[in-house]
Amino acid sequence: MRKSGILLSVSSLPSDFGIGTLGKGAFEFVDFLSSAGQYYWQILPINPPGFGNSPYQAHSAFAGNVFLIDPALLEEDGLLSKSEKALFFSENTGRVDYSKFNASRLKILKAAAERVDENDEEFKSFALKNAYWLNDYCEYMALKEKNKMRGLFDWKNIDGFRDEREELIQKKLQFLFFTQWERLKAYANRNSVHIIGDIPIYVSHDSADFFAHKELFLVDEWGKPSELSGCPPDSFAKEGQLWGNPIYNWKKMEESGFDWWKERFSLSQRMFDAVRIDHFRGFYGYYSVPSGSLNAVNGKWKKGPGLSFVEKIKSTFPKLEIIAEDLGFLTDDTRDFFKESGFPGMKILQFAFGEKNSEYLPHNFQKNCVAYTGTHDNPTVVEWICSAKKSELSFAMDYLGAKNVSLLSDCFIRAVLSSVAETAIIPIQDWLKKGKDGRMNTPSTVKNNWEFRILKGELSASLSKKILDYTNLFGRNQPMEEEK
Repeated sequence: MRKSGILLSVSSLPSDFGIGTLGKGAFEFVDFLSSAGQYYWQILPINPPGFGNSPYQAHSAFAGNVFLIDPALLEEDGLLSKSEKALFFSENTGRVDYSKFNASRLKILKAAAERVDENDEEFKSFALKNAYWLNDYCEYMALKEKNKMRGLFDWKNIDGFRDEREELIQKKLQFLFFTQWERLKAYANRNSVHIIGDIPIYVSHDSADFFAHKELFLVDEWGKPSELSGCPPDSFAKEGQLWGNPIYNWKKMEESGFDWWKERFSLSQRMFDAVRIDHFRGFYGYYSVPSGSLNAVNGKWKKGPGLSFVEKIKSTFPKLEIIAEDLGFLTDDTRDFFKESGFPGMKILQFAFGEKNSEYLPHNFQKNCVAYTGTHDNPTVVEWICSAKKSELSFAMDYLGAKNVSLLSDCFIRAVLSSVAETAIIPIQDWLKKGKDGRMNTPSTVKNNWEFRILKGELSASLSKKILDYTNLFGRNQPMEEEK
């Protein structure tokens, strides 16, 4: 079955609240996807963002970002007053202004959470079903707030401290997030839209996961990470990339039967219809940098759990659709690992034009892959066109049959949709022909990332028709009655 979808972060949706939410804008986007004949909505992680507002440096691998909770829905549920909701209003400038997400906004969300009856059966059921991660996360957040939101290693005076009231409020906030998420996902599925979630391979050292499960990470005698994640030097980064996440103690994880990962996938299976696993090659071999390093030059490749991990996940979650992000530095044995996993990998058309017979050229695609014009870590196609080397641009125009540069962005989309790839995903920025202002993230930088937003009116009926026409043209729109 040939399928297509659109990549768009929840935070990028239109809303009146300074950031995309799980409310009206999300439901309208589902309607847009349905009318455009799209099968998938691929999102970015919806966990609480950490350093640099990055969802890939989250404070939890399980919890939801409470700032995505929709105030209008809280008002409908009788948990916020109209005047309280009005305090969330913020003009949509096409960017998320994270400076507005301060203690005062959180205070109003907490007021709504306190109005949730702790004896409510749905709340009690949620707390019980998610106890594995929820209790640790709420304790961690209570301690983090006591320490004025400083990082875990800067906490003071935590011995014996427990704030049960704050922990209960945090638990209720998560209940509100997941309640709204489940409504949105149910609506999407009723409209034949399937959601692809995103699982970052690593967690932050400033996270509930590291706080509660240090035995699952490589740490020194003081309980701090002894090794950090990253990737080696290459033509794009001469000193490599030092991501800074703690490295898993894979021996301990395997001894436990990968229980922590199974809990993570169990939640993901309930939340999403499919998942993209970020940096999947890290399960085969990971790049480890000694703690205290200023860059990634002195790192080393080390062996991961490999196929034993893959087989455990496949046997435990046989119905979960998984996309394996297979970008970056690959060796022959790594490629064999991806092939043996059976999971579809990713093909990025922007990567295709630096060499004459690149694996990213559509004529080299295999059916079992997911094709993209670009991802959240790449420039938009329009920005790529403006910044590409002359030789690459010329090759792209020849290969894609673009008569002039103004037609090239559409040619990118057509090439991905027409390819043999079973699934094709186009970032909304490329459908909207966004330039540099549409870029979501620039790797190895911490400023101006994760801020892109859609303006009201940009998801127009004419754009929906164009997407539908392209989708039909290349056989990616299946009749509704085929849905089970």
